[in-house]
Amino acid sequence: MADLMKFVNEEFVAKKDFPEFGAGDTITVYYEIKEGEKTRTQFFKGVVIQRRGSGVTETFTIRKMSGSVGVERIFPVNLPALQKIEINKKGHVRRARIFYFRELTGKKAKIKEEKRQRA
Repeated sequence: MADLMKFVNEEFVAKKDFPEFGAGDTITVYYEIKEGEKTRTQFFKGVVIQRRGSGVTETFTIRKMSGSVGVERIFPVNLPALQKIEINKKGHVRRARIFYFRELTGKKAKIKEEKRQRA
């Protein structure tokens, strides 16, 4: 049964080519919204708090500050409405899930940028 599920997921679920990102990265997600008969593109820019799951059920959580209120949104990786993902900054964190980030304010809420390796 598990093999059948794996086969169906690999064959019929469309894979999108998104850049590699993880917890601590600041990304912008562009997704399509339908309002009546019209569709428009909206973006959500924030810090990735976690990536969870694998394969078809993989999701990622993004947190941004809207004024003084924190807003989080969970996106499935295979969401058909996702158009593109841009990586704005690669953050250096020591954990895969940075839930402690929710309580931080001010300068403590800054994530250090990852140093890039020279080729």
